[in-house]
Amino acid sequence: MLPLLEGIRVIEVGAVVLGPYAGQILADLGAEVIKVEPLEGDIAHYAHPTGPGGGALFVNNNRNKMMLALDLKSEEGRNVLARLIGTADVLFHNMRVEAAERLGLGFDAVAAINPRIVHCAAIGFGQRGRYRNRPAFDDIIQAASGIAGLGSATGGDPRFVPTILADKVAALHAVYGILAALVARASGHEGPFKVEVPMFEALAAFLLNEHLAEATFDADGAIGYPRILSPNRRPFRTADGWLAVLPYTERQWRAFLTEVQRDDILAHEWFTDQEQRAARIDTLYALVADALPARTTDAWIAALESRDIPCSRVAELGDLLTDPHLADIGFFDVPTSYPEGVARALPQPVLFDGLVLRADSPPRALGADSRQVLRGCGLEEDAIERMIRQGVVRQH
Repeated sequence: MLPLLEGIRVIEVGAVVLGPYAGQILADLGAEVIKVEPLEGDIAHYAHPTGPGGGALFVNNNRNKMMLALDLKSEEGRNVLARLIGTADVLFHNMRVEAAERLGLGFDAVAAINPRIVHCAAIGFGQRGRYRNRPAFDDIIQAASGIAGLGSATGGDPRFVPTILADKVAALHAVYGILAALVARASGHEGPFKVEVPMFEALAAFLLNEHLAEATFDADGAIGYPRILSPNRRPFRTADGWLAVLPYTERQWRAFLTEVQRDDILAHEWFTDQEQRAARIDTLYALVADALPARTTDAWIAALESRDIPCSRVAELGDLLTDPHLADIGFFDVPTSYPEGVARALPQPVLFDGLVLRADSPPRALGADSRQVLRGCGLEEDAIERMIRQGVVRQH
């Protein structure tokens, strides 16, 4: 854990991946993150596979947080949350707007309690457009944003990217939105700050960064970045496996074509012109595909690295667990604070030199810190005990 956001209190009302992933990043940076869950808990607690600390999806997204289990459907539970909001710097949720407003988590209600707060809502679709009330999950956003349709653009069928892409991209947008608002507040700008992070718009901007292409300049221009959409842009088969090879500059292409004895391509006038070379990218990638089956993956890596041509063997998921570079940096090292039975943990990948790190705390059980959080809000012990007995609060 890094001490960069010490003194910042974040209330995370998040579930599954989007909210918890963003909350974990803020917690890793040193913020005090209080995760507010329903009494039955975030469904990620129970997502297969499970082990010490709950489901792997929960364990990998909820370290360094305090856990409060609260019945927000009850008036007393909402009153407790309002008291907590009054002490916070940030309120962050990833639920539908209507549901958030029913629970007292809408911007107007939160700002009325705490005029300095940063209110961040990660939602499916922006509230200014006609899709604003649609339900949204990762697959839905991948489909709506054009991500799933990329398969058609390269000659295949539409398919989902096999990772929870929309949630994680939106979470990263939420983190920078929250941090920017906190910086603005520290610079003297008056709150409250309303930060809206729509998954659909985040993924559309993410995708169109390169694919807006000619349509950037011409309303009727072609959309799609040719190099990325080339059907020959793919891992290439070698004599015994698969390899990614990316000659990119003229020097790298010249080195590759020399390696495979294709001096005839080097002799063309178009080869030294970057624009003309880019227009023939399918032809160049086809040359790579034709050449690689002649040698093994290891032989190609040795040859390409000797010429400083970017390349990598194609790793499968399991290969990451034994990757030597990740082993060098202790990527999967488990903090001593974690419970026995956790074999690997994931790090905060952004590093800051010169900071004294604090030990990460493991993901905690549902309601593990309920009593402590309520005490910190000024509630008396008898009131806390009564709410636990009445089922307004769950204490692990």
